[in-house]
Amino acid sequence: MEKQFTMEDLKKRLQERQLKMTPQRKTVLQVFLDHSGEHLSAEDVHDILRENQLEIGLATVYRSLDLLAEIGILQKMEFGDGCSRYEVNTTDPHHHHHHHLICTRCGKVIEFADDMLEDLENDIAQKSGFKIVDHQVKFFGICKECQAQGED
Repeated sequence: MEKQFTMEDLKKRLQERQLKMTPQRKTVLQVFLDHSGEHLSAEDVHDILRENQLEIGLATVYRSLDLLAEIGILQKMEFGDGCSRYEVNTTDPHHHHHHHLICTRCGKVIEFADDMLEDLENDIAQKSGFKIVDHQVKFFGICKECQAQGED
């Protein structure tokens, strides 16, 4: 079951940790609420803020993203290109996150929600006695658009 976080959720989580709701944190989260489903880097967030004439420094954006990921509002992801990206963490912790298809040519990230690994996960848990609480899968390849542009 997915949950869409709101500003009130953020405020509550910050208060639980004796942290303040700063205008910068609120603005950074609003970017993610406005760009739902996108995987944004700190630079992407900074560019969006500048396009909207909001002057928040890149270092402040990085600090806000790290904090929001630490308290579970955002999910930090690495897609193998050395750039951390973030998305709103809408997944119930008792259910699996979606998986990602990553184009190695253009860098596009496509979400893939079909969870076909449940049987494999159960088999691994049964054979090893290891209690699996989550998994992440990333598929690397060439997207349809890049395939249409050239041979590969």
